[in-house]
Amino acid sequence: MNSQDRLRIWIERGNVHISQLFFHSYKKLGIRDMDALLVLQLMSFAEDGNGLPGPSDIAIRMSLPEEEIGSGLQRLMQSGFLAIERTMDDDGRLSESYSLHPLWNRLVDEEIHLCDGQAQADRQAEEGEIFAIFEQEFGRLLSPMECETISMWFDEDGHSPELIKAALREAVIARKVSLRYIDRILFEWKKKNVRSVSDAEEEARQFREGGAPARQSQHHAEEPAPKVQFYNWLEDRN
Repeated sequence: MNSQDRLRIWIERGNVHISQLFFHSYKKLGIRDMDALLVLQLMSFAEDGNGLPGPSDIAIRMSLPEEEIGSGLQRLMQSGFLAIERTMDDDGRLSESYSLHPLWNRLVDEEIHLCDGQAQADRQAEEGEIFAIFEQEFGRLLSPMECETISMWFDEDGHSPELIKAALREAVIARKVSLRYIDRILFEWKKKNVRSVSDAEEEARQFREGGAPARQSQHHAEEPAPKVQFYNWLEDRN
C-alpha cells in the first residue's frame, strides 16, 4: 500500500484533519467557493452515515436552492473531483456513495508538486552557489565549456554540491586549481564510492598520513615543499 492509499484511508476514517490542505489548495485546483462548501457537506454527511445525500438533503443545511446544489455536484464530477462508488455487501446488496478519493489524489499531487518545485529551486540555488565559488577562486567568469563541465558533475555524475566543494578544497591544497584536476578528483572519488564530505576527508587524511609528497616541478624547485602532503590525482596510482 502506497502513501497516497494510506492517506485516503486515514481521511475517509476521519483520522486526518484535511481542512488546511484543502483550503490552501482548492482554489489552485479551480474549485469554486460554493463547490468547496459542498465538499465539506459531503464529508459531514459521510460521517453521519449518509454516503449519497441528494440535493434536497444538502439544501436543508445550506441557503442554496436544490438546482444550484445539483449543478455544483455535477461540476465536481465533471472536473474529476467527485465520483460515485458502488459496493456490494456480504448479502449481495448493491449500494452507492459519493467518493472524494479523486479530490484527495489531486490534493496530494498538488502538494507533492509544490514540494518538488521547492526542492528544484533549492537545488538550483546550491548549483548557482557552486558556480559563484569557482568564479571567485579562478578570479574570472567561467567559460561556457567550464560551465558545462560543472553542470555535468551535477546532472550526469550525480555529485552533491558539498562533494564538489570538497574537491575544490583538495585542489586548493594541492595548488592545482583547475577543472581538469578537480574532475579527476571527483572521478577517483566516484570510483572509490566516496559519497559524502566525511568520506572524502577520510580519504585525504589517510593519504596525508601515509602518502609520499607530490613531486615538485622544476619551475617551483626553489620553493619549499608544502607542509601538507597531497595526492596528485592526475597521476594514476593502481
